[in-house]
Formats: sequence, C-alpha cells, structure tokens
Amino acid sequence: MNNQLNVANPIYPIMIAIGVAHLINDTMQAVIPAMFPIFKSELGLTFTQIGLISFVLNIFASALQPIVGFVSDKKPMPYALPIGMISSFIAIAIIAFTTQYWIILIAVLFLGFGSAIFHPEGSRVSFMAAGSKRGLAQSIYQVGGNSGQALAPLISAYIFDIFGQRGAAIVLVAATFGIILLSKIAGWYKKQLEQEREAKKKRVLVSSLPPLTKKQVGIALTLLFTIIFARSFYTTNITSFYVFYLMDHYDVSLRLGQILIFLFMAFGVVGTFFGGSLSDRIGRKNVIILSVVVPMPFCLALPYVPLWAAMIFLVIIGTLIMISFSVTVVYAQELVPTKIGTMAGLTTGFAFGMGAIGAMVIGVLMDHKGIDFTMIVVSLLPLLLLVAFFLPKDKPASPVV
Repeated sequence: MNNQLNVANPIYPIMIAIGVAHLINDTMQAVIPAMFPIFKSELGLTFTQIGLISFVLNIFASALQPIVGFVSDKKPMPYALPIGMISSFIAIAIIAFTTQYWIILIAVLFLGFGSAIFHPEGSRVSFMAAGSKRGLAQSIYQVGGNSGQALAPLISAYIFDIFGQRGAAIVLVAATFGIILLSKIAGWYKKQLEQEREAKKKRVLVSSLPPLTKKQVGIALTLLFTIIFARSFYTTNITSFYVFYLMDHYDVSLRLGQILIFLFMAFGVVGTFFGGSLSDRIGRKNVIILSVVVPMPFCLALPYVPLWAAMIFLVIIGTLIMISFSVTVVYAQELVPTKIGTMAGLTTGFAFGMGAIGAMVIGVLMDHKGIDFTMIVVSLLPLLLLVAFFLPKDKPASPVV
C-alpha cells in the first residue's frame, strides 16, 4: 500500500497565514536588538552586557529548537504554536516595565522559549501547505520572519526613541492577534494530522539531491552549518552593532543609523523571497553559491568606504547574502528528508546560536578593541562562505508527494 499522501496543490492561505504569524513572532524578538540603544543610554549597560542579553535569548532558543523539532517529528504538537506566542507575550510585558538587568535576562528566556517552540512547528506547517512549491513556501515563511526582524531599527527609531522602554508594550497588540491566528492555524494543522491517520498515509519530502551515504550527508551538513555560522555572525554584527559604527565613524544620528540598518534588513527580505522560488528553478546549491560570490567584495570593502557608498553596499549585501536564507533550510531538509522538523530546528536553531555567540564576541571585542577594529575583523567572515562550492550538487526541486 502506498503510504504517501498526495498534496500536490499548494494551500496558499495557510502558507501566507503562517508567514504572517512568523512576522509577529520575530517582531517580538526584534524588540530586543531594537532596545540596545535604550539599554545603553538609559540603563548604562556595557556592550558586553548588551551582548549577553542577545546571547541568552538566542542560545536558549538555539538549544531548544532541534529538541522541539525532534519531538515534533515523532509527535506533532499543533497547539504548541499559540502556547509559544503566549510565552513571548509574557516576556515582552516584563521587558517593557523592568529596569533590572537580571529580570531582563529572565524575560528573554521566556522569549527564547516561545521562539524555540514556534520555528520548527511553523516550518512543518509551511511544509504541509507547500504542495509542489517547497522553495516558495519556505520563502514566504522566512520572509515573514525576516520582515519582523527588519522592523527592529524602525521600532527603535520611531517607538523607543519617542516612548522609551515602555514603548515595547505596543508590540503586545500584535502578539494578541498572533495568538488568535496561531490558534486557527493549529486547528487546521490538527485536521491534517487526523486525515493522515485516517488515510494511513503520510506526507514525505522527495529530495532533489542524488543518493548520498551517511558520511556524505554528514560532510554536507558540516559545510552547510559553516555557511550558516558565517552568515549569522556577519548579519548579527550589522543588525545589532553596525549602528554604533555608523554613529561613531560617520557621526550620523541614531534615527538615521537605524533607518540604514532597516534598509539592509528590508532588502534582505526581498532577497529571501526571491531566493526560495529561484531555487525551485535552478537548484538549491546554485542559489547558495550566488549568495556567496556576489556580495563578498562588498562585505570586504564595507568598513573602508564613505557613507554614501556604505548605504549602497548595505542594500546590495542585504539583498544577496539573504537569498540563501530559506534555501539552506530546504537544502538541509532534503539532505535528511525523513526529519523535516528536526532539520528545520537544527538549521534555524544553529542560526540563532551563532547569532548569540556572535553578539557576545562582538560586544567583548567592541569593549576591548574598539568599534573600528571589530568591524574590520567581522568583514572578513564572509570568506568562510566559499565552502558552498563543495556542497553536493542538486537538481531543480522535485515535487512533494
């Protein structure tokens, strides 16, 4: 008996809905880097302390995500989605009103817990709704998350700069809508699982990669995680700390600096969207290589150019380096197609973890070696992305059946 469930037609309303939920989830996470200037100016925190806040948030989410993904592969948990956002709601409510550093650290644990639950299960919903459009579905899902993250500098410039720390409470309105939306998605998710049980069939992912040995899969995953490490470390530097470089090196205002960071992140959203659908046509590896080769000279030159050129470079780097963001998740899932949730948790969790370590290392470097030195060192990291050339070659994506 065929135990595979045919889901050839994409379910676009669910694909879009989980993308919107991802936007809300990551907007709540974006509150933390958006508050870094507030933490420094109003609470007097050092760069190291700021880096530790980011480290605690992301490393906790990083450690939990693959665990959640592994568990959900064995026993999917539809209603974990709204529960995760409730945890994030509690975190933002605490952060909006506390002035105690240790309480902020506890609150970001709640935020990390909510994120760790959301991402693997959200990626599974995207997979279930994707049909034959795996790259597109993952792009819509990741565009939601990247859009939420891109709001961080705007939140800083137009909410915290006006309302201060308590402006974080404004985000709770979106969180409330997100809890309701995820409750609806969880109901659909539960019905899909019931249909699978009744039909005694299960959705499976047909990989676009050739048959690989366990050793080859292990090597490919190592290369992929190296790419995620370098990309996450570099983008964390731009999104969380480059604003201090802009203010110090170019003497721009905080608001203008945050707008420039927003440009980087906004064009990253554009790159993420087109990267997924492009990978369905020309293959995952080709898109990953594209995201490595083209932006690299701009990354290397960024610390040395005048402000007008830096603006252009941020747009180019943001667009191209993020083209592979959703593609690396799909590529990992195709390396291990029987573990959709686990691979989503590992790749996204690893990205969070590397961002956490990056924030901590960059904060320490800035405190001890200065802002200019730190920017030059981090600009060299994209050289590690060249390992992408050694990834196994895939073919244009096969449909999910």
